[in-house]
Amino acid sequence: MNLVSRTRFAFVMHEQTASVEAEPPSSPSARLEGLRRWLVDDLRLELLALTPVSGDASFRRYFRAHHSSGSFIVMDAPPQHEDCRSFLAIAWLFRDLGLNVPEILEMDLERGYLLLSDFGDQRYLEALDANSVEHLYGDALDALERLQTLAPRDGSGLPEYDRALLMGEMSLFREWFLERHLGLSLSDADGAMLDEALQRLADEALAQPRVCVHRDYHSRNLMITEANSPGILDFQDAVLGPVTYDLVSLLRDCYIAWPRSQVEAWALQYVERPAIRELVGEVDGDTWLRWFDLMGLQRHLKVAGIFSRLWHRDGKDGYLADIPRTLRYVQQVTSVYPEFEALNAFLERAVLPHFEQE
Repeated sequence: MNLVSRTRFAFVMHEQTASVEAEPPSSPSARLEGLRRWLVDDLRLELLALTPVSGDASFRRYFRAHHSSGSFIVMDAPPQHEDCRSFLAIAWLFRDLGLNVPEILEMDLERGYLLLSDFGDQRYLEALDANSVEHLYGDALDALERLQTLAPRDGSGLPEYDRALLMGEMSLFREWFLERHLGLSLSDADGAMLDEALQRLADEALAQPRVCVHRDYHSRNLMITEANSPGILDFQDAVLGPVTYDLVSLLRDCYIAWPRSQVEAWALQYVERPAIRELVGEVDGDTWLRWFDLMGLQRHLKVAGIFSRLWHRDGKDGYLADIPRTLRYVQQVTSVYPEFEALNAFLERAVLPHFEQE
């Protein structure tokens, strides 16, 4: 099977305004049968089995296509919900940087099907422990340094992680976590306090140097591979944004936690890498940790909302167990910075009692 030629899909991110004809909505079983027919009838793949692989916090589904010589990964991305063009563009950008992302082997954009190379099943999440973390995070930080220092930071066509996007993400905390999941009705005073805290977090994020941001650079999206590890997944939402965003996604992972002192040591070691130091300038350690902490606070408020929405809107309950860990990060950071004292008090009074048994 031949690798898809880039010349068949010559576009850049800012030219992605052409529409892709979306097929009418269909049931998951109908799409699975369509996917099977695409593999067998259109691609002539000698398919032995088609099995689901780990889920995704979106409408995308992934399957492993087993054949006589090995396996591929197949993405099913319903066009009415997902646009595969950003996945393709970012995959090619990242591969040009020397990052290990899946090869795109075949595509059918009208139906939302992609055939990809297979990284296997060894996710960072299951492999991380006290013995492996230095090695695995070392590889992940090397790849992150490459992304941040080699990806274009101007004129790339990547979307901006601007105020509107930052605030829209954080609004999920109030709408889906506080109001929908916990059933809280905020007073005018609490609502004003929260609005002020979120605006302050957006200000802090926008003040950081801008780099290419993966946006989900964590243990569920990093794979252990034989060469050029890690394999990097779920990169299609990349933007130009704050330099600490991906670092805090990795080190304050919503799926696995490490001691605060160790996390801060890793963060400070990263900024002392010569290429990163050249990128960010003469920022001192306290300022770097402030950027890191408050970027994490923005992300974790958003994630609490996303995890809640996945349950209440999409019927996916697999992320609910990760909310308490995410809230602990929020509590830790708001307890350190006086300007977020009111938010911390609100959490202690109205939110954390819901999780006392967890």
